[in-house]
Amino acid sequence: MAIISHPDTLARRGVMFILSSPSGAGKTTISRMLLDADDELKLSVSVTTRPPRPGEVEGVHYHFVDDDEFDRLVEEDDFYEWAPVFGYRYGTPKGRIRAALKDGQDFLFDIDWQGTQQLYQKDQQDVVRVFILPPSLPELRRRLEARQTDSIEVIESRMERARAEISHWDAYDYVVINDDVDACFAKVREILQAERMKRQRQTGLIPFVRELMG
Repeated sequence: MAIISHPDTLARRGVMFILSSPSGAGKTTISRMLLDADDELKLSVSVTTRPPRPGEVEGVHYHFVDDDEFDRLVEEDDFYEWAPVFGYRYGTPKGRIRAALKDGQDFLFDIDWQGTQQLYQKDQQDVVRVFILPPSLPELRRRLEARQTDSIEVIESRMERARAEISHWDAYDYVVINDDVDACFAKVREILQAERMKRQRQTGLIPFVRELMG
């Protein structure tokens, strides 16, 4: 009868929760807020050939590898998806993700639309796709310039890429405008909670209902 006494502990399948946005639109900030607020959510750490930025930690922010190592991982089919971005390559390692999903572990993915498309093609049942839009392109440029980390040329490149990425907004399950970061975070968190409760992910419902009716 314990299974009826504690319905909130019903077994469920985990979610592959994807956040995408143009650079500067807020996905990294929203990702950090989600991870800080939700102990059930774990960041999927990508592999990259990009060198570490100041403050980035190996295995926490990325797995940093050289081109030869990245090539080896591609050859061994050890990526859910991978793509070139601004002269470097990024990939999502399979690792133990699939097994962990069966145990109810949720994973957060901070990847672009190309990676999202590849991941969705390989694992549609577990993927939830959320795209974050900036309130306007001038505001997006202002945010990029406020970072003071990129040259004018890099900012122009990011703006050009942003327009291309925004054109794929309709390939996502949810679209949220990040005009206010707290409001955007609240909406994204509501999406995650609702997706966790979908009937098809509540794998413990069948034995629970059998016991309930029994």
